[in-house]
Amino acid sequence: MTHLVNRPVPARAAWQLEQQGLHPLLARLYAARGITDKSELDYDLKALLPPAALTHADDAARLLADAIEAEARLLIIGDYDCDGATATALGMRALKALGADVDFLLPDRFKLGYGLSPEIVDLAAEHSPDLIITVDNGIASIEGVERARQHSIATLITDHHLPAATLPAADCIVNPNQPGCAFASKNIAGVGVMFYVLLALRAELRERGHFAERTEPNFASLLDLVALGTVADVVKLDHNNRILVSQGLKRMRAGHLQPGLAALFKAAGRDPAKATAMDLGFILGPRLNAAGRLADMRLGVECLLTDDPVRALQIAQQLDQLNRERREIEADMQEQALHLLEKLETSADDSAPGIALFDASWHEGVVGILAARIKDRLHRPVFAFAPGENGIVKGSGRSIPGLHLRDALDLLAKRAPGLLLRFGGHAMAAGATLRAEDFPRFAALFAEIAGELVDPAALTRTLDTDGALEGGYYALEIARLLENEIWGQGFPAPLFLDEFAVEQQRVLKEKHLKLRLRKDGARVEAIQFNFTRQPGPTARLAFRLAINEYMGVETPQLFVEYLE
Repeated sequence: MTHLVNRPVPARAAWQLEQQGLHPLLARLYAARGITDKSELDYDLKALLPPAALTHADDAARLLADAIEAEARLLIIGDYDCDGATATALGMRALKALGADVDFLLPDRFKLGYGLSPEIVDLAAEHSPDLIITVDNGIASIEGVERARQHSIATLITDHHLPAATLPAADCIVNPNQPGCAFASKNIAGVGVMFYVLLALRAELRERGHFAERTEPNFASLLDLVALGTVADVVKLDHNNRILVSQGLKRMRAGHLQPGLAALFKAAGRDPAKATAMDLGFILGPRLNAAGRLADMRLGVECLLTDDPVRALQIAQQLDQLNRERREIEADMQEQALHLLEKLETSADDSAPGIALFDASWHEGVVGILAARIKDRLHRPVFAFAPGENGIVKGSGRSIPGLHLRDALDLLAKRAPGLLLRFGGHAMAAGATLRAEDFPRFAALFAEIAGELVDPAALTRTLDTDGALEGGYYALEIARLLENEIWGQGFPAPLFLDEFAVEQQRVLKEKHLKLRLRKDGARVEAIQFNFTRQPGPTARLAFRLAINEYMGVETPQLFVEYLE
């Protein structure tokens, strides 16, 4: 069951925003999202939080500046998702522009797993680096940092994941979530943390006279990478993150983007001049992620690093094909998962507040997406596991508001010492590794802990909407107005709710519902992807106002998210 709720709109805030020059519709939408003054929508770079506010960013800058001056060998160790790939590419481009001797290494998710493990440090040691720089990982890598010390390699950790009680003994750690850090944007992505470290490094080198005989690089030219990683990692778009995303999109729309991003847009059949945050999260991000899920994320990083448009397009087309394969694998896995769920629904576990699923045929690179799909379907925290090597299973979890997934795993680890071989993550997404024979125990314990931590009311799906859309706003210019704003996790895109007369309906490709609707004499087209039911003569819909382009003609169209 889904409970539809209209977001309250503080009248005074909406009035003030409108008086400050905002469009009346935007004033209403922003007031409902907690905005009280137009200054909170200032996305100029000067409004960014200063790098000095990020604990140890200055220490990291000095460490890196010393390394560059000493002509030390630097090695970036990234992650195999979009945040990690963009952070790696960002570090490579920026550090090379500063004159550093730098290379990168990415773990194979199927062999080495996530983070700065002892195994990847041993592999890194073959490159003889003087300093390892982690991006989007490392905060939990106590053993990896110790292995680096044994190899006489210094370590700089840049990460944004939640730390455990004990931090690794790295030479420097930059993470807004480490104890004692007062940086206001706790939700910054890994690529954002690296961007801040690079800003601090450039300032340090400027003070040392590094640019007396060389051009000082403009790191704003790399904000397209920061925007992509930020949106794709589904971090909360607080004001600081919205600035980073807005500035990145601004550059994309102006045609100032990396050749690899331009190629990804082209491979997907999209125009970067019309780039939106949704394009980053649902078009570019999945294509980059497909490399890490099914193949080798080095391919994705190479796409972001090459300055050859022809090579960039070749790689982008490979990534597009990998993404198609990923969707096919995911569809098969989802069908199998639904069969498993049918068995659950006939058992006493049909109302379990936390669900863990496993199938020996599942692909470990796709279990995160599968967990997200099942979570959306059941509105329950879900873990999906696939077999790894040497008798272990690797799981990826997705949560609902009301359950902090990493905290739940931490509690599970305390109750059952040794059950989890490795775990980590965020409030809404986390990963876990365990022995195959321990999966039934994990599933039972996860359901038990979820039942303790989740308020029963949170297990009813609530869809927050922005109420009805005024009749005159079903127009192309309003759809463009909304698309050009910055929406995302924690700052959701407008979702309207209203009742329509259904004049016509048909099913496209046996899975998409196409509608012609009428409201107060006006007609509008609508589509619901992967629909589950057809409406009667009238329908109450939760929808987004979007633009449909067909044969070069643009028209407003409703994207239906929920049909009652």
